Amino acid sequence: MNLSDIEIEVLLFGKWRFNTDWENIFIEFKQDMTYEQTKIQTFILSKPSELIVGNKFIGVWYINDARLCLIPKSVPKSIFNFQLPILPRVYLADIITSITSAFITEKYEVIEVNRSRFLISDVNKSFVGIKIS
Repeated sequence: MNLSDIEIEVLLFGKWRFNTDWENIFIEFKQDMTYEQTKIQTFILSKPSELIVGNKFIGVWYINDARLCLIPKSVPKSIFNFQLPILPRVYLADIITSITSAFITEKYEVIEVNRSRFLISDVNKSFVGIKIS
C-alpha cells in the first residue's frame, strides 16, 4: 500500500463494521479525529467485562506511519459512571480511562484500505472492516 497517512485518514472517515470470533465492532471515525466505538461481545465468557465496562468507547484517533492509533477517553455506558443521591454524577470510569489512555494506545497496522474495505492487523491477527453507509 502506497498511501500517505493523510490519504488513509480521508478514506477512514465514516462508519465501519468489524466482525471477529468473539465480538462485533462498530466504529465511526469522525473528521474532528474523534471516534465512537461499540463492541458487542459474542463469546459468553466475555459478557461480564461488557457488563462492567460497557460496550461504548469514545476517544481520539490518528494515523502514524500507516498505523491506526486509538486512544480511548470515555466509557459512557460503564457501571462505574454512576449517580449518587447527594453528589452530582461521578464519572469514575471516564477518569480511569483518561489516565490509562496516557499509557495505553491501541495500535493497528493498516494493510489495505479503500472506500468499502479496511484491513488492519495487530500483533495477534488481522481484521477486515466493511464500510457502513
